Amino acid sequence: MKKISLAITGGLGRMGQELIKSSKRNKNFSLKSITESKFYNKRLSGLKLIPNSKEAFKNVNIIIDFTTPKSTLQVLKIAAKLKKRVVIGTTGFTKKEERLIKDFSRKIPILKAGNMSLGINLLVYLTEIASKSLGKNFLSKIYEVHHKHKKDHPSGTALMIGNGIALGKDKNLFNIIGKKYLNKKKFPYSKKINFNSIRKANIIGEHEVKFSSGKEIITLNHEAFDRALYSEGALTAAKWLMKKKSGLYSMKNVLNFE
Repeated sequence: MKKISLAITGGLGRMGQELIKSSKRNKNFSLKSITESKFYNKRLSGLKLIPNSKEAFKNVNIIIDFTTPKSTLQVLKIAAKLKKRVVIGTTGFTKKEERLIKDFSRKIPILKAGNMSLGINLLVYLTEIASKSLGKNFLSKIYEVHHKHKKDHPSGTALMIGNGIALGKDKNLFNIIGKKYLNKKKFPYSKKINFNSIRKANIIGEHEVKFSSGKEIITLNHEAFDRALYSEGALTAAKWLMKKKSGLYSMKNVLNFE
């Protein structure tokens, strides 16, 4: 089988470094390009760091991007011109930026997920089922914990879980997002979805969703212990995307969750 030629953006970031390690271990991929917004001419894994550009992406089959919303949109603009597939793990997009990504997906295949792990995507799926089954008598809230360096809150994963709740209620997530708390010991339920984000130490990721009727509480949760599960999931997504036409896909598609 011919190897899939790969570009990784944000090579000096936490996920960039994990992706480089995982791609080197994966026999399906050949790492051809690593980009960064600074430290040009530094070398990683035998490759010189270069900025996002046609030069960086012209000779690859697919791009994996875990950077910032601004950088991701720059990558998509170049990828659309070159007709390259893109896997997006970046989080923190605005509603307007989400629309722009959807526009780009009409030109190229894009897979976007706030979290690439099998366990998290199963949690999102189960959350959707619970939300639909429990109905209007249950209120919900989402709690998440990440390392102290993570800037966005709620996390992209927490928003994925929130979207699971929204889909179960046949609503748009942006219309039912409630308050966004940061580093609170306790936080309330409401008719909308409240979020509480904790930033401390070097925690990779903990996520929990609770449904309460006032008489009982149902809790679904997930803990991550190794960041490699995200990079390995991204490579699984990249391999899957190679066979797809233009469109916007998610890990739900990759894992064939109905």
